[in-house]
Amino acid sequence: MLLLALSVILIALLALLLNRARVPIRHRWRRRQARAMALQLRGKDRLQPPQLLYARLRAMDPLAFEELLLECFERRGHRIVRNRRYTGDGGIDGQVMIEGEIWLIQAKRYANTIRPEHVAAFDALCCAKGRRGLFIHTGRTGPQSRVMAAGSDRVAIVSGRALLSFLTGAPLPDLTVPQLLHSPTCPNRRQI
Repeated sequence: MLLLALSVILIALLALLLNRARVPIRHRWRRRQARAMALQLRGKDRLQPPQLLYARLRAMDPLAFEELLLECFERRGHRIVRNRRYTGDGGIDGQVMIEGEIWLIQAKRYANTIRPEHVAAFDALCCAKGRRGLFIHTGRTGPQSRVMAAGSDRVAIVSGRALLSFLTGAPLPDLTVPQLLHSPTCPNRRQI
């Protein structure tokens, strides 16, 4: 009887511990991969040629790339909010608090040019949520995507040298460009 009671208590404690560890095993693996990459990029690997760094980033698991960005924000002392799951996240890969304001993050691990439709969709999502956003990607930013982002007062694109600087420990890209100084407006939304 005593053995049965002890085993029930042990199972209850084990269930409690497992329930408290809400991070699924796959998420833990991706976080470990992101932490390892962040340490490498801030260490001696930051001196590698940019082409090699881009190739390494593009070879990462896409979800680990999302975790890498969140890890880099967290290491800088920013408060971040991770999604509970990777799929079905509604286009938001995470959130970060920058200078008292919550920014949405969209991470794309591309080898080719990003599609302007993705930038437009993220802009619409930021508008719907009433937040600004960082569209962070490893691909090339084409002219249509640049025009799309330049016309938005909600979305900033971080890629190329700015992305590598961010990942290797340099300061955040300047997010106080004139187009971002005023509050975001949405064309189909009434302002209060």
